[in-house]
Amino acid sequence: MMKQHTRSPSSDPSGMFTIARRRLPMLIAGGLGLALLTGCDKQKWTSIDISGSLPPLAFTMTRVEDGKEVTQADYRGEIVLIYFGYTNCPDVCPTTLSNIGDILKVLGPDAEHVRMLFVTVDPNRDTAEALATYVSNFSNRIDGLRGTPDQLAELARRYRVAYSVSPASTGHPYEVTHSPAVYVFDGSGAARLIIASLSSTTPHIPGTTADLKRLVEETQPGGLLAHLLAWV
Repeated sequence: MMKQHTRSPSSDPSGMFTIARRRLPMLIAGGLGLALLTGCDKQKWTSIDISGSLPPLAFTMTRVEDGKEVTQADYRGEIVLIYFGYTNCPDVCPTTLSNIGDILKVLGPDAEHVRMLFVTVDPNRDTAEALATYVSNFSNRIDGLRGTPDQLAELARRYRVAYSVSPASTGHPYEVTHSPAVYVFDGSGAARLIIASLSSTTPHIPGTTADLKRLVEETQPGGLLAHLLAWV
């Protein structure tokens, strides 16, 4: 039988053995990430796939339900949906949140791994109390977030979200505009999808539900993303 020889770090003056060991987790994580992307190509998404197009989830804001300052770290491991809107929105916001509420109900137990963050673009009128009451009408899986002008602008700029607030003036009412898209991040915080149909009269409820369920399954024990998270 042939004898195998294994080099120890002490017999490796060049240090290559040690470097290789240090790189092992990175190489494994990279391989799992590649496998995840390859797997995604085999199954189409209903929502718009933005993997690799936008930066990972990052923010600092105040959660109105408990007054706590929160960041992306508070939601690590969850599928996070971010939506920019305001409580006085006459149609687009309530339609979107109502559809999200329906999707969360269809998800059943999987909804426990999904969290929507409703970021107000009108903090001057959306007090913490008003915002908390508003989001509670749709689902207990929706958190209301308020930020300073700088925090809001930074988050919107990071994900290329357009919004504007025009105070009332002579001949012009108070006006707020905002993007209707919902941004979806996986359990690692990576930007994965944009849902564009939930403010319309023909939302893709079954397809969107399937997309979120698929992301949830990736983060569960045995899923590719779960293995990836264990190494980073």
